[in-house]
Amino acid sequence: MKFLNILLLLTLFGCYKTTRNCKDFKTGEFYSEVTIDGVTYKSKFKRSETLQIETYNNTLDSSKLRWINDCEVVFKTINPKNMAEQKDIHLKILTTTDSSYTFEYAYVGENKKQKGIAYRIK
Repeated sequence: MKFLNILLLLTLFGCYKTTRNCKDFKTGEFYSEVTIDGVTYKSKFKRSETLQIETYNNTLDSSKLRWINDCEVVFKTINPKNMAEQKDIHLKILTTTDSSYTFEYAYVGENKKQKGIAYRIK
């Protein structure tokens, strides 16, 4: 009986597939939210295939983009102002909807990951 219950659960959850239409979010204008230690950080950014310009706290930040595949990208700050900005950031799109995507990101080579959501503006 236990075996049948486990088999039923695996069958139900095994059919669930997350949607990832990452190509839809390679370019455009977006608004993102990331919550770290209970504090929500918001930013707006404009992205082309090779460049992202982000506004956070009335500060502009530009990064070069290197796409690993349709769902993963590495950001390299163009004019880093400190040591932290010199580190590249790896972002992975986890799921998508028609107007948003959920992502996780971390400094390249580090295991501590943060999650966030980005919404398409245009």
